Amino acid sequence: MFKSLKRWWKYLTAKLNLAFNEKADPKVQLEQAITEAQEQHRRLKEQAANVIANQKQAEMRLNRSMEEFERLNANARQAVLMAEEARRAGDEKKAAEYTQAAESFANRLIAVEREVEDTKTLVLGATQASEQAKAAVQQNAAALQKKLAERQKLLSQLDQAKMQEEMNKAMATLSETVGQDVPTFAEVQQKIEARYAKAKGMAELTGESVEARMLEVEQASLNTEAQARLAQIRAELGLAPASGEELLKEAEQLQQAEAAAPAPAADPVEQSGAGGS
Repeated sequence: MFKSLKRWWKYLTAKLNLAFNEKADPKVQLEQAITEAQEQHRRLKEQAANVIANQKQAEMRLNRSMEEFERLNANARQAVLMAEEARRAGDEKKAAEYTQAAESFANRLIAVEREVEDTKTLVLGATQASEQAKAAVQQNAAALQKKLAERQKLLSQLDQAKMQEEMNKAMATLSETVGQDVPTFAEVQQKIEARYAKAKGMAELTGESVEARMLEVEQASLNTEAQARLAQIRAELGLAPASGEELLKEAEQLQQAEAAAPAPAADPVEQSGAGGS
């Protein structure tokens, strides 16, 4: 029973994590990862600072021990010299006291010498640890800088991905049904093309009808009559006959002038006659 519950809990946790990752904003997750990397770098720097501080403290203890060693060595030498001078002077009591003091300095000197050697070993290990800590901080700083540079690249790629997704949706909308009351772009295009083709077909049928041919014949008759009129006018004026193209052009101009001229007024005589009758 307990194993089943544990297995079910793991499954539920994995499912929730998967759902969360699907719904989570990648930009927010990226900022969280960068923040965590910065926090980790800060903790590493604090640890490295503690290691370097231990090294500095060991070096200070070594310096104090060496100074004490030099002082005790000097005091021991001075006590030996003073004991020898008292012995030469015949003062055995002072000689014995100075000798005892020299022995005390010598014992303390031996202890300090051992302390110096131990402190040197400690400083050596602390120095190596300090160098390793500095190298770790430098490597982590370089990795952090690389992540910060990649963040801009990833954010740019994320924006491009979002834009491409929107374009894909827009392109899919052009070929898919938007709704029951809204036609698609393809449907509207098909309707317009069908209407345009039908209009072109009607125009072709109209152009080939009997009425259209009758209008062409009537227009040709008018052009022939106009050319004959122009030829008559040229003959009356004593001008040479014009070519066919010139006659056709002048005939068209004559027709346009007659069409634009106002209708002639009624004859006054006819009007009076009409009034008398």
